Amino acid sequence: MLTLFLIFYPVVAATLILMIRGERVKQAALVAALVEFGFVAFAFAGFRPDASSQFGFDYAWIGSLGIRFSAGIDGISILLVLLTGLLVPLIVLSTFKHSYKQSSLFYALMLYMQAALMGVFTARDGFLFYFFFEAALIPIYFLAAMWGGSNRVAVTFKFFVYTIFGSLFMLLALVYLYYQTPATDLSAHSAAIADFYKLNLTPAAQNWLFWAFFIAFAIKMPVFPFHTWQPDTYVESPTPATMLLAGIMLKMGVYGLIRFILPIVPLGVETWGRTAVVLAVIGIVYGSIIAIRQRDMKRLIAYSSFSHVGLMAAGVFSLTETGMQGALIQMLAHGINVVGMFFVADIIFSRTNTNQLDQLGGITKSTPRLTVFFMIMLLGSVALPLTNGFIGEFLLLHGVFTYNHYLGLAAGFTIIFGAVYMLRMFQKSMFGMPSARTESFADLSSTESLVFIPLVVLIFWIGIYPQTFLKVTEPSVVSIMKYIGTTAVSLK
Repeated sequence: MLTLFLIFYPVVAATLILMIRGERVKQAALVAALVEFGFVAFAFAGFRPDASSQFGFDYAWIGSLGIRFSAGIDGISILLVLLTGLLVPLIVLSTFKHSYKQSSLFYALMLYMQAALMGVFTARDGFLFYFFFEAALIPIYFLAAMWGGSNRVAVTFKFFVYTIFGSLFMLLALVYLYYQTPATDLSAHSAAIADFYKLNLTPAAQNWLFWAFFIAFAIKMPVFPFHTWQPDTYVESPTPATMLLAGIMLKMGVYGLIRFILPIVPLGVETWGRTAVVLAVIGIVYGSIIAIRQRDMKRLIAYSSFSHVGLMAAGVFSLTETGMQGALIQMLAHGINVVGMFFVADIIFSRTNTNQLDQLGGITKSTPRLTVFFMIMLLGSVALPLTNGFIGEFLLLHGVFTYNHYLGLAAGFTIIFGAVYMLRMFQKSMFGMPSARTESFADLSSTESLVFIPLVVLIFWIGIYPQTFLKVTEPSVVSIMKYIGTTAVSLK
């Protein structure tokens, strides 16, 4: 029943927030998000490190068709549930220095999106997963379209068309799988994801199902060449929406690869997995090179995120336990780092009214707190040892290198390129002589510092003692590996 609360509590809280006016709406949204995080922390603390689904519920939704409102938390979803519960209150807190028109709607949409994300990461029914997968698109669309930049209408329309187009392929695949399940006395067929795992599908069916699912998830992540919606959407969206997109929503795609593609269509993965890895590696290198050339901080971070998610996809399709474990912990680490980096960009923009690196400089002379937090976020992003990014990238690169030495070598360039564009951004914005826009730059307020402190704690916690998180995912990863018939590379 705890999972049911995690999904529906944000809906109730958001609906009540719609009735609040004035500055109180910020405090109400923060309290609501913190309550949700409290229950998420309780779930994480009480989670048994095995392959079972826990804290679940199961009710007939469309009983005559075998479609159920069934959800639970297992080792594949626990870190993403934790990430969603953690980041939303921090994103809400990051907005306290800003004022938004129709603020009650703004914060309500954030909580509605949190509910949909919780649904995606806990759904045990295929059509319930699809429902929440699509429901998450609605709040983020309105957040971007109503509070975004000058080009927001065209950009959000492109984003909407891309994601809807991909989701139609997934719907087609789910309908096909539904009709392959055996009928029972109670219903025509079953939509349970666990029943999809049991199907004995032909190689031809698995091949087209692979692409139906892969296109849907590749657009959401995104993976090259399905990425063209991402940079403009990240730049034009208000920063809280960008944080939700990059910090949590793109993980829906990586999660989908693990939850659906690997166990349901292993023969499709055997046939087309190398193609997927090649596309992911192309995205890693391409995204890094484009990031190096960027002059806009927000766009640079967007391409950095595109590059990092390519490595996660490559790790998943490496078909190794280390690659899978790396993808799961890197989703947690990337969410923490990218939210921190976008918050830095938002702070700089709010004080200078620009994200252009050639108009910045000298900020560090008057901002010791921002300098320290910015550098820690950066070091996590470039995978410095003892930070969260190192653990995920090490496991991912180990998995890809085990899969194919040449692809692993190419993917390894992400470390070099990442250091280049991140350190260049830090140098251009923080060092040198102050510009007219930065000469009176104010350091972090106490509220802004409060956003960074939990992120910094987690950066070092994951980097120094990753077993806290790896041990809860390992049994479920081993269970998934059995479906793809691959000898797992043990972490032990």
